[in-house]
Amino acid sequence: MGADTTTKPPGPHEIALLRAGPRAAVTVAVVALHLRGAVGAGRRGTLRRTPGDAAAAFRHPLEKAVRSALYRPAGLRELPGRLMVARALARMRAEAVAAGLSRSVPPRRTRAWRRRLAELRAAHPLPGGPEGLGEDEIVLAVALYGEPALAALVPRFAREAGLTGRGALADAGRFPFGRSDDLRLLSGGESYDGTDDDRGYGGHGGHDHASGGGFGCGGGGGGFD
Repeated sequence: MGADTTTKPPGPHEIALLRAGPRAAVTVAVVALHLRGAVGAGRRGTLRRTPGDAAAAFRHPLEKAVRSALYRPAGLRELPGRLMVARALARMRAEAVAAGLSRSVPPRRTRAWRRRLAELRAAHPLPGGPEGLGEDEIVLAVALYGEPALAALVPRFAREAGLTGRGALADAGRFPFGRSDDLRLLSGGESYDGTDDDRGYGGHGGHDHASGGGFGCGGGGGGFD
């Protein structure tokens, strides 16, 4: 298990998964794809593919899974349960356990992860708006702060796509690895007691993710809302 696994910092998708669960990780993937023009808002708070070949837009397996899963429009609640997305989330969960950032039974984040999150947030405060920010910074802010970052940085898309507002629940912090079917998939059938939420943390930060497996960082720039 090598030292490489434990030394690579988590990227934004992993940060979101560990901080607030599967739906938060999917939200990060959706925002990243939106900034690259691969996903847009559909009707009545759903997400849809945009036309064209999006292969160049994928920087993380979860992003590829999310866009592939949008073979028909779907809402944020539905996407984590679509098979290809659920599998990508399960792999991320296993990597987090292997990296010592989470325990599998019960599914709970470790002290090492809590320290890391505090450091990241302290190093990267929540931006007040998208002005002057690149794609990486926006994606990282969403990974670390969820709905407050969505509202500040991509407000129109977040509203139209159902990422924020009534029923969105992008960051159900009391259930950091999800609810119901998503939770059972990621935790191997174990229930989660809801005691390990991240309320009380403040600050911001993160890394972009560039490769296909494990934790890592990447770069890039992009547009906004």
